[in-house]
Amino acid sequence: MQELCPRFEKAMQLFGKRWVGLILFELLDGEKRFSEMEAELPISGRLLSDRLKMLEQEQIVERNVYSEFPVRIEYRLTDKGKAMEPVIKEIKTWSENWVAAEEVNETL
Repeated sequence: MQELCPRFEKAMQLFGKRWVGLILFELLDGEKRFSEMEAELPISGRLLSDRLKMLEQEQIVERNVYSEFPVRIEYRLTDKGKAMEPVIKEIKTWSENWVAAEEVNETL
């Protein structure tokens, strides 16, 4: 029997937080403004902000502030975040093959 790995458990807890996967998926395309993500995701601004702060603390997302008028704030994946791209894409493929539409409607 394989021993449980604390690093694996930490990663699963991170991915398991609601909306984290969708936020990371959104950022795979490149830098995005907060307002863009808020418009594209079915999530409140407050929760999006909390998740982005958490991902920043984990050094998965980087926040860039541009001193323009009005101030522009954009988020992008760090190298650590970009390294998750194959995992995110595999989960997307798996979900397309194995998760029924009815299951999705029940959870949202």
